[in-house]
This record gives sequence, structure tokens and C-alpha cells, in this order.
Amino acid sequence: MIKEGALPLDSWRLAQYAAQSPCYICSTDNISDAELCHRCFAPMALAHQARTQKTPPRMFATVGASGVGKTVYLGMLMDMLSRQPNHLQALARGAFSINLQQATASALARGEFPSKTPSEPDRWNWVHCQVRNVGQKAPIELIMPDMAGEALFEEVDHPHSHEVIHPLLSKCAGVMILIDTVKLQAGSLDQDYFTMKLLSYLAELSTEAKRGWTDRPIALVLTKADECEDCFIDPTGFAQSRAPGLWQQCHEQFRNVRFFAAGVAGGCAYRIRRGGRVRVPLRVEPRGIIEPFEWLLKQVKN
Repeated sequence: MIKEGALPLDSWRLAQYAAQSPCYICSTDNISDAELCHRCFAPMALAHQARTQKTPPRMFATVGASGVGKTVYLGMLMDMLSRQPNHLQALARGAFSINLQQATASALARGEFPSKTPSEPDRWNWVHCQVRNVGQKAPIELIMPDMAGEALFEEVDHPHSHEVIHPLLSKCAGVMILIDTVKLQAGSLDQDYFTMKLLSYLAELSTEAKRGWTDRPIALVLTKADECEDCFIDPTGFAQSRAPGLWQQCHEQFRNVRFFAAGVAGGCAYRIRRGGRVRVPLRVEPRGIIEPFEWLLKQVKN
């Protein structure tokens, strides 16, 4: 037997779901308590945090072929920026923004490189942070995703195959394109060809000359340069001799490009595992990590 009584109705939830929240990346409407955008799978926390700011966050992209070192570079960059009291400082906004930094630092501490980023966008790591320079009054709100190289390769060959990549790169204020120095030095042209295709993809994102990628800052970062000292001495000269097609395209088509050399491991070796040989760091000696990022910041502010 049920006693008589008043039961509250949850009709207020219907009004809550009626209020839609647009995704910060692709502008698709989502329910207010969605964790990820149902279209591009970007964290909805980015949109919620952006609404609390007077000026919208800027976005930088870190892109490159699979295995070039995007995850370890971006994770090491955030780790270094979060520990610098007298230079550029970064403060993570949201717990999800620390995942990449934590995974990279933990893997390197075990004598390993972090795992490759999965192709599925809902499993990517995103960083939303405040970046402040010493002596600068207002910090810069910045969003940076760790995109999978396989997904980027598919998008370049088949545009709009991934819903998040096209709107993300269209809105980015600058980009760091990572290139594998070891493969270039070995004579492989795959890095040269892929980066050329990626630059062509960027150039076609916007038809407006003053707002397109031909004028936006592009930092070309030669990764794993710790295995090639000549690359650190003259990154531009190294690229010109080892990737002539890429250098020529940058020289003729883009107006704000600069080459950098970077390395995380002071030395590497190979460990034998069931799946074959695995490249592992012998020691962690970051070099040239902050310079490309700092250059991008200066170009954007100018």
C-alpha cells in the first residue's frame, strides 16, 4: 500500500537541457552537461571556461607525421612552462589540462617515451592554460590539443574525414609543425612530402589573403635533433639541404616561417621487446623546447 504524499517532479531538467552550449571548436550546440562535443569530441569544458573570459582564448596547433614526437614535445613544453618562476609561466585551467604533462613526465621517468596518441578524437589530450610572461600584466589564454598523426594524415588526404581538425586549424593563431630530424638525416623524403602536403592543406583553409595561413606564424620544429648536432647549429641550413622541397615551398608561399631544432632526450637506444625494437631515452635533456613556442607568442602579439 502506497501512502499519499507529494512527489517533486524533475521537470526542471527539461529546461536545463533546452539551453544549448556551443562547442568552442566547431560551434555545434550541445546539452549543458555534455562532457565532449557530440560532433567533434572536443572537451566542452573549453567552451564553459571561455565564457568566463573577457577575451576568447587563442589556439595553437602542434602537428606532424605519426611518431615525430608531438606528444613528448607538447608534454615537455607544458612541464617546463609550469616550473619556470623567472620566464614564461603556464598555469593549467582544468584537471584535464594536466593529463598530457603527467603522462609525458611519468613515461620519461620510467625510461620510456609516452604512448602514441590514439586516432579517435575522443581520446586526445587537450591543454587549456594561462601563459604569462614576466613583466606582462595580463596573461594569455591558450588552447593546444595533442592531435594524432594518423588522423591528421587522413584529414590531409581526405578533407573533412575528422570533424575536429578542419575547424580547429582554421581558428588557430599559429602552428608548430614537427619534422623528424633522424629520418631526414637518413635520406628519407617521407617527412618532406608529408609536411609539404600539410602546408598546402593549411594554405587552402582560407581564401582571404590577410587572414589565411600564408600570413600566420608557422614554426617548423626539427625534432630529435639531439642525434644531429648540425641541426642545432643551423636549423634553416639543415632543412634547406635535407628537405629542399619543403624549404622552397616555405620560401615562396608563406611569409612568416621560421625553422627551429629541438630535442628531449640527450641520447637514445633501442630495447628489444616482443613487438620488436623500441626506441627509449637514455637520459632527459630538453633543448630548444621553449624557443618555438615563445616565437609564436611574440608573432601573435605583434
